[in-house]
Amino acid sequence: MEAYLLDWANLLLRWLHVIVAIAWIGSSFYFVWLDNHLTPPTDEQLRKQGVGGELWAVHGGGFYNPQKYLGAPPRLPEHLHWFYWESYSTWLSGFSLFTLVYLFNARTYLIDPSVASLTPATAVAAALGFLALGWIVYDLLCRLFGKNERLLSALIIGYVIAAAWGACHLFSGRAAFLIIGAMIATIMSANVFFWIIPGQRKVVAAMKAGQPVDPVHGQRGKQRSVHNTYFTLPVLFAMLSNHYSMVYSARNNWAVLVLMMVAGVLIRQFFILRHKGKTQAIYPLVAIVILGGVAAWIMPTPSATNAVTPTANQFAEVQHIVQARCVQCHSSHPTLMDSPAKGLMFDQPGVIEAKAQLIYQQVVQQKIMPLGNLTNITEQERAVIAHWVENGADAGTGAASAPASATAAVHPSTN
Repeated sequence: MEAYLLDWANLLLRWLHVIVAIAWIGSSFYFVWLDNHLTPPTDEQLRKQGVGGELWAVHGGGFYNPQKYLGAPPRLPEHLHWFYWESYSTWLSGFSLFTLVYLFNARTYLIDPSVASLTPATAVAAALGFLALGWIVYDLLCRLFGKNERLLSALIIGYVIAAAWGACHLFSGRAAFLIIGAMIATIMSANVFFWIIPGQRKVVAAMKAGQPVDPVHGQRGKQRSVHNTYFTLPVLFAMLSNHYSMVYSARNNWAVLVLMMVAGVLIRQFFILRHKGKTQAIYPLVAIVILGGVAAWIMPTPSATNAVTPTANQFAEVQHIVQARCVQCHSSHPTLMDSPAKGLMFDQPGVIEAKAQLIYQQVVQQKIMPLGNLTNITEQERAVIAHWVENGADAGTGAASAPASATAAVHPSTN
């Protein structure tokens, strides 16, 4: 029952996270687009009121005329909408999901013994440290070098690269990608919480007090907002990557993460310039080259199934592999989980054969199982499972008739 309730919590948190993230990213993209499409007003009265740009648009059967003031409007409206709960809700739901899935299951999701030998407590502390330190370093860079945007951008990029390298040498690949995405997402939300909204509140307070508005608040908020829009596509890739083991399990996976993020930034740059009426195809072209290059670089070698020698009863080999690598989580009495993961119990008769396609998908194609490869499945063992499924997943005559030599060939370490 506990596992069932946790699955529901996972589902609902994930659903909420996607919904509020769409709202935040949508509003962020819209205002970047809006800023780049504003034109000076033709109405002299609007110019006298301080309107620096306006836009006429039609949507949903109605006409809209948003206007942007160069500073503060001459009179503060009674109802003023603030855009911040989209950001806060995205971070809070994302952190809750991260806590539920990764921090509460650090041994399974955060730790890969082949990468670094960590205790669950150390892994959790390190993961939280990445989120906190990411914001501290980024904010310090902005404070020290904020007036030199090119230098600042180079330093931020360098820091993200260093963080990606560090995470991929500390955590499991799947967790490392997600942690870097969460680190950047934390920076984005912290920009809103510590700079953009407080600056806007100071502007409103000055207006209510009849004092002149300091333009520095708008300048700082604009800078952090621009940073956020460039961060968006890299964060989305990092968050989605945990469904695709081909990227996070690749050799030098930190470089894969960095290159994919660079491609995202280039694509975003193309659209930002496009909004300004400038079409520079070099940006998406370079992004496509990077994406194609990464895909070719991490392409798996030809399947090892051709090297698997058929045996009289290959199902016995598969059954042996499942017993050695999978039942720790998927059995009546798992040792790595409190209850059978996803309700699958491979120690029960007929379950392996019934779930052959699922095993093939998770173990062979996506390579996301075993989780974090905690049970050290080998490529040869994956190949045996692949060969068995691709040739009909026949249970044969049962495990008892499997030749001892066949099992020994697959599991030399067990003899």
